[in-house]
Amino acid sequence: MLDLLKAVVLGLLQGLTEFLPISSSAHLRIFPELFGWGDPGAAFTAVVQIGTELAVLIYFRHDIWRIASTWLRSLVRPEWRGHVDARMGWYIIIGSLPIVVLGIALKDIIEQDFRSLWIIGTTLIVLGVVLGIADRFGRNERAIKKMRLRDALLMGLAQAAALVPGVSRSGATISMGRFLGFEREAATRFAFLLAIPAVLGAGFFQLAEIPNGDNAYGWGPTIVGTVVSFIVGYATIAWLLRYVSTRSYTPFVIYRVVLGAAVLVLLSAGVLTA
Repeated sequence: MLDLLKAVVLGLLQGLTEFLPISSSAHLRIFPELFGWGDPGAAFTAVVQIGTELAVLIYFRHDIWRIASTWLRSLVRPEWRGHVDARMGWYIIIGSLPIVVLGIALKDIIEQDFRSLWIIGTTLIVLGVVLGIADRFGRNERAIKKMRLRDALLMGLAQAAALVPGVSRSGATISMGRFLGFEREAATRFAFLLAIPAVLGAGFFQLAEIPNGDNAYGWGPTIVGTVVSFIVGYATIAWLLRYVSTRSYTPFVIYRVVLGAAVLVLLSAGVLTA
């Protein structure tokens, strides 16, 4: 019963933090440690993220269907190859390659060394500052339809940095998008779409690890946590897209720096174990 309650709390935390640029994986590592629950494991973290990506699939279902159908059509009909949605399909595929390749190559390091709270506290601060600089100096003049292959590859490389907990998949991708001059809403929307292959792939790749692998809770609580993350994540997407259309990322920058500093202080004081 206690594991079920923990999974609900972690699912709630995942749903709230997956799409905000504050790193869901960092929160799933920090808060269980703070409450003495221990590390839930990389497998639990990866699978519970499936819930939030299902929220993306449903929320952006019309965009996804349009992009996918146009991309498939362009494979057999040359006149469709220059269509913006056909190009977007290729951009999502190409942009996903860095995190897939590095995720497989660095799997053992990601599941062990990268989960140190010293690393997480540091990356929360550093990438928070990067997000703040990107948002402050980004030109805010490019819509998503103006994306080019180079932009998609650079944003994909930025997303791959989120293999280190604390970086934030959406935060890294949005930061690169802002550096490239994309509007906040455009950078955020592409970050959501780009995350779909990576997160679903990682989650399903880790399914085999649940019964006897790197997961502290087992199948039942993991499924419950995934459902909770889906419900909360769906609401979070709608809110964030409305928010960034008129406001900056400054509150998230401040939150990241404060949380990262608090983690480092608690580690130094011996309250948290790295």
